[in-house]
Amino acid sequence: MARMCGRYASSRSPEDLAGIFEIEKWDPEETLAPDYNVAPTKDVYAVLDRPLKDADSPRPVRQLRKLKWGLVPSWAKTPEGAARMINARAETVHEKPSYRRAFTTRRCILPADGYFEWVTGKQERDLEVEGKKKRPRKQPYFVLPADGSVFAMAGLYEFWRDRTLPDDHPRAWWATCSVITTEAETSPLAVAPADGPRALADIHPRMPLMLTPDRWDAWLDPARTDPEGLRELLAPPPAGLMRAYPVPTDVSNVRNNGPELLKELAAPEEGTLF
Repeated sequence: MARMCGRYASSRSPEDLAGIFEIEKWDPEETLAPDYNVAPTKDVYAVLDRPLKDADSPRPVRQLRKLKWGLVPSWAKTPEGAARMINARAETVHEKPSYRRAFTTRRCILPADGYFEWVTGKQERDLEVEGKKKRPRKQPYFVLPADGSVFAMAGLYEFWRDRTLPDDHPRAWWATCSVITTEAETSPLAVAPADGPRALADIHPRMPLMLTPDRWDAWLDPARTDPEGLRELLAPPPAGLMRAYPVPTDVSNVRNNGPELLKELAAPEEGTLF
């Protein structure tokens, strides 16, 4: 079963995100540095609507929160499986035990600049090089909205209580999240690289589900709990909004980080793969 690879970039400041998503509350102590190589188990920004803790009013407040990428269900005995719970499939998220409660009551948006994906499937083949077969390295591509706007990934969040710690311990509660994925678009990219993929499905069969601004409020609204109504919000975005381009293979190492990882290459580092 194919999953998205599990890396993205998130470099916008809390101030920028507050303006884009009309954030009412965020804690400066939760400020994260720009991250150009977000990987599972890292802390990430999430936008969610939730009543403020200890507030007199039950009114949901639009918040920017710091969550750990890799969902831990509330009923889990340990958090050890978090690194495997980075994706929830749009087709089954409403019925899977790990996600169905969060789907109806704890939805969020994970803001990104774009995501990374590596050439797989039919592109992962032997190439003839000077009479010898050479297996190419997987070429990473960066996928982002063609207009440079925020990539608003549909997500879920959960709270998990570590029963081995006292209530007042700072790590007694874990706040975690997962990205919802969908089938990758087969329609032409708005901007496609030379000698590169014509559609996102040429890179990988899955992609994060991007929510267009007209769906943000409905997706975040905790009063919406009907699974069938919520599933309608998981329809893929309109075609032709995305672009993709090859980036340095340095991004393949999670220890590398910096804006240079988003550098657009004229061609794949290992030659044409399409």
